[in-house]
Amino acid sequence: MWLNFLHILGAQWWEATEDHAEEFLFWRVTDPANGERIQTSSFSRDLAGLKKFYRWVGRKYGIANPFEDFDAPPIARRSNVKWFDPAGFARWLDLGIRGMDLDGRPDQWWRGRNEQRDTAFCQGLYGNGLRVAEWASVVIPELPHYDRRRHYYACHLADACAKKGYGHPYWTPQSAIKGVLSYMEGPRAAAVRRAQQAGRYERVQDKRTVLATHGTDAVTLERPDGGSEKWLWNDVGKLTRLRLFRRTEQGLEPVALWLNEDGLPRVWTGWEHTFKAANERIEGLGLEGFVCSAHMLRHSCALKWYSIGKLVRAAQLGHLDEEERADFREEFGSTWHLVQTMLGHRSVETTKEVYLNPRELHLTGEKA
Repeated sequence: MWLNFLHILGAQWWEATEDHAEEFLFWRVTDPANGERIQTSSFSRDLAGLKKFYRWVGRKYGIANPFEDFDAPPIARRSNVKWFDPAGFARWLDLGIRGMDLDGRPDQWWRGRNEQRDTAFCQGLYGNGLRVAEWASVVIPELPHYDRRRHYYACHLADACAKKGYGHPYWTPQSAIKGVLSYMEGPRAAAVRRAQQAGRYERVQDKRTVLATHGTDAVTLERPDGGSEKWLWNDVGKLTRLRLFRRTEQGLEPVALWLNEDGLPRVWTGWEHTFKAANERIEGLGLEGFVCSAHMLRHSCALKWYSIGKLVRAAQLGHLDEEERADFREEFGSTWHLVQTMLGHRSVETTKEVYLNPRELHLTGEKA
């Protein structure tokens, strides 16, 4: 199988590199285009044989071992973890969130009221790979300015809102930003007006008033004694963000991006209900097993960027010999480092050995 794989790539077995080995691992156990993918345990046996072969020819003929630094992939800890391709994700959104029927038409029995908000939230997760609590913690001043010429927007996740306090840069596609802005101008603005008319914000206990914002970096808050204090957004935690309000001509308004129907900030745990309700609706349409979770969307983002990174690196390194490729990887990192950056992992080993264990990734949506 290894020799056939190299033949398709136009490479000889004695010329094989670490990049070829990594591509082989991906194709053998993960690539949805391969209809004969194998289990992690089976690949581990293949890997042991390949290592033994290359060690033998290495001693005898001085051939480099492309599998020298490869460890056997760990057995999947969560065998039910799945991922969506773009078509599968769009199908799940249409059926579970937007209230379409199986033929793609508006369902006359649909009674959903938050489809625009929920669609924007899910598209954000699929595009930027954040965790639910992280994406749910974003406040309006942290959003980038919209520029139709930009396809991706660089943002920063605050340490105070990130898992284990590890804030990091992340990138959100234009389509997701457009969805967020449409939600802000439509359903969110309407919810704020209703809450203002009902005097709901004045009754919020322990609220803090925002006096000024300083780009996407900092905020000035009013102190209880009437003074002011400046905070970096990086240090403002999730719970505090739910209590921040700014004064407008119409009255108080939450700084939090995501709101409930009553106009109050939405606690991150509430998104579990969104996914649960969407999956139950799809099951009611007769599609058993066609489900989605927030973690699936994070996996999907990871695999997308891994695939993009491999294609880009192939184009960058195609004209280099193995020594030059090794120098390039040492200088700029591997594809795994790209995914590590996208997901905000402290260690690339977390990305390689745990999060992107290939057998944990199963394509969903092919038959929906």
